[in-house]
Amino acid sequence: MKKGHVLGSVFALSATALLLSACGNSQTSDRDETKTVARFSSTVPQKKAKKGGTVKVAVVTDTPFTGIFNDELQTGATDSEVMQYGDESLFATDDHYRFTDQGAATIKIDQKAKTATVTIKKGVKWSDGKQVTAKDYEYAYEIIANKATNSQRYSASLANLEGLAEYRAGKAKTISGFEMPDGENGRVAVLHFKTMKPGMNTSGNGYIWEAAAPYHYLKDVPFAKLQSSDKIRKKPLFFGPYKLEKLVRGQSATWVPNTYYYKGQPKIAKIVASVISPNSLAQSIKSNKFDVASVINSQWSQIKGTKNVNFIANIPLAYSYLGFKVGKWDAKKGENVMNPKAKMNNRALRQAIAYGMNVNQVYKHYNSGLSFRIPTLIPKQYGAYFDDSVKGYSYNIKKGNQLLDEAGYKKKGTYRVQPNGKPLTIKLAAMTGSSTQEPIIQNYIQQWKKMGLHVVLTGGRLIEFNSFYDKLQNDDPNVDMFIGAWSLSSEPSQSDLYARTAPFNYSRFASKENDKLLAEMDSAKSFNQNYRVKAFHEWQQYMSKEAYVVPVANSYDIKAINKNITGYSLRPSKSNGNGYPNWYNVALTK
Repeated sequence: MKKGHVLGSVFALSATALLLSACGNSQTSDRDETKTVARFSSTVPQKKAKKGGTVKVAVVTDTPFTGIFNDELQTGATDSEVMQYGDESLFATDDHYRFTDQGAATIKIDQKAKTATVTIKKGVKWSDGKQVTAKDYEYAYEIIANKATNSQRYSASLANLEGLAEYRAGKAKTISGFEMPDGENGRVAVLHFKTMKPGMNTSGNGYIWEAAAPYHYLKDVPFAKLQSSDKIRKKPLFFGPYKLEKLVRGQSATWVPNTYYYKGQPKIAKIVASVISPNSLAQSIKSNKFDVASVINSQWSQIKGTKNVNFIANIPLAYSYLGFKVGKWDAKKGENVMNPKAKMNNRALRQAIAYGMNVNQVYKHYNSGLSFRIPTLIPKQYGAYFDDSVKGYSYNIKKGNQLLDEAGYKKKGTYRVQPNGKPLTIKLAAMTGSSTQEPIIQNYIQQWKKMGLHVVLTGGRLIEFNSFYDKLQNDDPNVDMFIGAWSLSSEPSQSDLYARTAPFNYSRFASKENDKLLAEMDSAKSFNQNYRVKAFHEWQQYMSKEAYVVPVANSYDIKAINKNITGYSLRPSKSNGNGYPNWYNVALTK
């Protein structure tokens, strides 16, 4: 599993990255969505490609990118976006995210033997010319599991690999379940699992890491210094089609062809990815400043008529959500520990707050039909796993007031007090974004005020992306609830987001019922599709009722692509395995 990308992983998104400048309409019908999809193709028109030229790509963000160019250590979408030109998964997929043999490595699952055999293809080389080896694959697991790296990618799911937990605990110097039959410099790795899981043939299943790290290059860097090292931050190695030539820290990255790329020489001579503020984006698209740019949907009406541009789109596996802090991360135990006395550990209060979000009106005011409310934490793209009987929390101030009254949150003047009579002030953390982000968040605060809830922004203002997630990860006491966003794994298992042992479970909720429901999703019984669907439906109903995390919306992901570009596609089978196009296929036409 590659936790960190749209196809194979989970990723913390900025408000801008998800393009959720506005939230969607709960009344949006399937017909409306189909009509919107029909406006766009997922691929630019195919034309005759030419060699050479420079492609300019917009990195739309209101904050500098961190520059952690390593799959095992980075967690932010922007870093992943900046390194997409060199970064490539070991495994390719079809359009349903099932592994194929078209990538840098092949994978064969043996349920009886409880193994996965990974064979890296000969000629798959790092950008310094060294062959990618079995040790490079094992080293990726070591980076994740070694506590000194502080990687957030370690999970109970990955620990299904024999010996990984022992390695993490310092009881073993090697990972016993990672076998290299041809030695460290060989190209074959055999992974031995404790139990086999449904979906292991699908990218993003949570149990199989899908990246390698250059051991020969990084081995001399202590694990504790890896994330800050120049070999990660300034001069990373990749085995994808391009290599990093120049970096202006936090602002731009210039990529040139990796002459050792196993599929051959890519056609573009230079790719320059540069940061641009969301508020400057519309004008830059209209003036054709960039060849590739993501569109902020609230700006669609300003740019939709732009000449010399192809607009393509898809609906990403992603959503924004409202989370409530009800505990803390216990690093010693490696798990989330709930606080029964936490301010937000009252179900009626959480439900009432969810009913206070007027996403319908926000949609009408700020958006062009390109965002839509989602009712559950399992998006519709997951097919049968999506439970359409779960309606979620549509705007209902009356219902919210009723819940608060019944739960003992009495009004004293303008605002309500806690059931114990103490004042109630709720601190909301929300990210900065495009120009519509501030009025949208202030609108929600006003809706909650109508119910007598005193909600204030953490620190008195919207928070920059990196600082926002730093506060969530470190359980800042000034955060009672927060509006975050995910890109999701292509395999729907939820353990890496919401399990007791998941660092990404930023609400810090944990319950025996949740443990049980998550375990059922990935149990041996769930090899039966009907059983697994039922388990997913039960979990959605439970999560909707408890409202520790409330889904808000998803949005069409639109790209503005210069008409001189060919080969750019949003289809999974044409990706780099990480949710971005494989840039080997992309070229200029003149």
